[in-house]
Amino acid sequence: LPAVEGQIGIFPHHVPLLTRIVPGEIMVRKNGHDDFLAVGGGLVEITSGRVAIVTDMAVAAKDIDEARAEEARQRAAARLRDKISDEEVAAVNGALARSLAQLRVKRRYRR
Repeated sequence: LPAVEGQIGIFPHHVPLLTRIVPGEIMVRKNGHDDFLAVGGGLVEITSGRVAIVTDMAVAAKDIDEARAEEARQRAAARLRDKISDEEVAAVNGALARSLAQLRVKRRYRR
């Protein structure tokens, strides 16, 4: 998981944890099969036998439209070159981070 403290892995009998996640990549392994998702910022809660993630974006690698993600990245990068308020900078940086997460996941796990 892409946590604010850095990447964290979750294994059986993991200690309970509540932390923030940042835009990035999540790998979910279930029944020997790995799925990869691009996620936005949010929270993760780990309890005995359960992982709950609340995020503003979660897209499976197979569902990512690479062209749309690249367009979003370009729009955000162009917007950052404009004179914008601090609040707008924060919003645009979030959009940029989400589009970059999608591009990384899509390019790494092309199907």
